[in-house]
Amino acid sequence: HILEGKVMKDLRQFYINGQWVDPIASRDLNVENPSTEELVATISLGAAADVDVAVAAAKAAFPLYSQVSVEERIALMEKLLQIYKDRYDEMAMAISVEMGAPISFATAAQADCGRGHINAAIESLKQFEFERQMGNTRIVKEPIGVCGFITPWNWPINQISCKVAPALATGCTMVLKPSEIAPMSGYLFTEMMDQAGFPAGVYNMVNGDGPDVGAVISSHPDVDMVSFTGSTRAGILVAKAASETVKRVTQELGGKSPNIIFEDADLETAVSSGVINMMGNTGQSCNAPSRMLVHSSVYDRAVEIARQTAEQVPVDDPMKEGMHLGPLSSRVQFDKVQGLIEVGINEGAQLVVGGLGKPDGFDTGYYVKPTIFAGVNNQMTIAQEEIFGPVLSMIPFDTEEQAIEIANDTPYGLAAYFSTSDEERARRVAGQLRAGMISLNSASQDYAAPFGGYKQSGNGREWGEYGFDDFLEIKGITG
Repeated sequence: HILEGKVMKDLRQFYINGQWVDPIASRDLNVENPSTEELVATISLGAAADVDVAVAAAKAAFPLYSQVSVEERIALMEKLLQIYKDRYDEMAMAISVEMGAPISFATAAQADCGRGHINAAIESLKQFEFERQMGNTRIVKEPIGVCGFITPWNWPINQISCKVAPALATGCTMVLKPSEIAPMSGYLFTEMMDQAGFPAGVYNMVNGDGPDVGAVISSHPDVDMVSFTGSTRAGILVAKAASETVKRVTQELGGKSPNIIFEDADLETAVSSGVINMMGNTGQSCNAPSRMLVHSSVYDRAVEIARQTAEQVPVDDPMKEGMHLGPLSSRVQFDKVQGLIEVGINEGAQLVVGGLGKPDGFDTGYYVKPTIFAGVNNQMTIAQEEIFGPVLSMIPFDTEEQAIEIANDTPYGLAAYFSTSDEERARRVAGQLRAGMISLNSASQDYAAPFGGYKQSGNGREWGEYGFDDFLEIKGITG
């Protein structure tokens, strides 16, 4: 168990070709618990030589695993799912310790993503059509080959499982680099993969940072596709590194998602749920509804509802049960969020609640105040930049056309939310919002729905059967 006792955990080995192995060259990194600032584990930072060995193992395993029957792949994945369920509480605790998610939230939401994505991939695999006839041609979907995965710290097992599960389902082999900020969940997941008994080399895990491992995976000539989740800035670097070898690149990047509240909406529900949704995971979600656009006729009332809601959002120790906010994931993230709150104040936005500094009673840990700005216009920095903290910008609008224009006026296009009681308006607006995921009247997404965005929010889709496409090549056999 990687979390037993108070001793700092030694997680310095990598998992390559079905074995736990030492790094070729030793380079340690300590992992910090962001709620206590205590060191909780040590990992190794890999290098190009480690990636080379892992990719070679994945390449060697591909000819065999790509031919494993669907039934056998289902059986292996069902074993993995059972192991995940058996070790579920360990996963929730690992996520809570490594990135500060409150334990109740880590149990209900964060850890559930691993279970949900493995299960969704199994169910999709059971009915997926890998072949069909089209005229004189047999259309065959085949696994793309060796896949490289680079995953973030904010929803760590979510992003690992929604890449690994469809790769396993479609017959690919892979090398994973989890976030070095929050690597404990990835290490635990790797233990589960080892227990499940997949053929050696199908799944490999190398810890490390972006420059020394991520960039090597992205540019590696024997990696056939790379799937990256993280910032748009880093995603651009991944795409550039991958371009030399003309490999497939899928990206799930940043967002600055609008939440439009029309005058005919249930105002109390729309505003309060919008605030709660924004504050969830301490604002560290790429699809967070971080810009609340409210019709001017109900704007002042909406600001008051938002203030009252945010004032009731508690901040507390992640080890305590209950639905409160924990800290941000790291000192770097804390400093970034504080800097952007200061920019919002300096640019003239009205600070409704929250602001600079830590909440009372939290001298240790990277805790922040749930913060709301009103009187924001869409040209302000806080309306354009992804803050990745519990900071909401409220923007007034006068007409439906103006609301859509403001909503789309962003480099991103990941998600969009809106509330209205008018069905015709709902159809009209949903068709004009330039985003990959639309939520109407606070509806939530399930594991079978496609996850991904337009514009600089990335390329490709993840989750469920839509997550299979990026792992498959299409072959036409005529005659």
